[in-house]
Amino acid sequence: MKETNLNPQGPQMADASMVRTLAAQIEAIWPQEKSLLNFYRLPRNARVLDVGAGTGEFSARVAELMPEAQVLGVELLPGSVGLARERHAALAPRLRFETGDAYQLAQPDNSFDLVANRHMIQSVPHVDRILAELVRVTRPGGRVHVLAEDYSMLHMMSGPLDPDVFWRKGPVEFAERTGTDSRIGRRAWTLMRAAGLKDVRVDYVVVDTLRVPRRIFADIITAWRDGYVEALSTPEFPPALVLQHFNEIIASIENPDHYAVWQVPIVSGLKPASA
Repeated sequence: MKETNLNPQGPQMADASMVRTLAAQIEAIWPQEKSLLNFYRLPRNARVLDVGAGTGEFSARVAELMPEAQVLGVELLPGSVGLARERHAALAPRLRFETGDAYQLAQPDNSFDLVANRHMIQSVPHVDRILAELVRVTRPGGRVHVLAEDYSMLHMMSGPLDPDVFWRKGPVEFAERTGTDSRIGRRAWTLMRAAGLKDVRVDYVVVDTLRVPRRIFADIITAWRDGYVEALSTPEFPPALVLQHFNEIIASIENPDHYAVWQVPIVSGLKPASA
């Protein structure tokens, strides 16, 4: 039996455009997301693990928000780990980055007060295995925090082309071809309960043209465009058409007379005490 590719979007994750994607996403999302960390009532000297840390944008902001915390970012791509260390060197050694695999974390059981995983589970198969690892390394009474993207939660005004058709023909069908789920955001609550978490809740960050500067919102879509046109294309949905869709969506976000929104689910749960 052929081994499943555990990183089917690896070329896109390693593309230079992903650095821009992560930078724009954290600018758009963090101002609302950070209030959840206050809700979790973590200890002042919390141990925090960021799995799939990318270039460390979230890890660094957690370390800045919690000046007594110890934060570790784990990322599969060595290039991203190197960039994260370079960008956030001022916060070392309280903030560290390591190369690691979310399917087989090197960290021991019951080690962290908060384990985060952001912008990842929509791009990989066997999400249950990753969630099991997140739960394993969380201490009893600790929290798991998952930002679970859903590409049918993006809405913008139509131009000559219908953006709803794009999200279906582009990301959703691409995910189906790669054994992933680009609408996993709506399933994450169920998956996290199945992983053994309690008090599972869903909060939404609203990335829209009222709460987030249009430039930042447009930067997210522009970076996606630059990294994904070829990947989303098929004979029935050729690159020129994919590019036109992207450009019309970007133009709509930038248009001061248009409204656009991306609802971003953040699903969190409590690891119960061992029986």
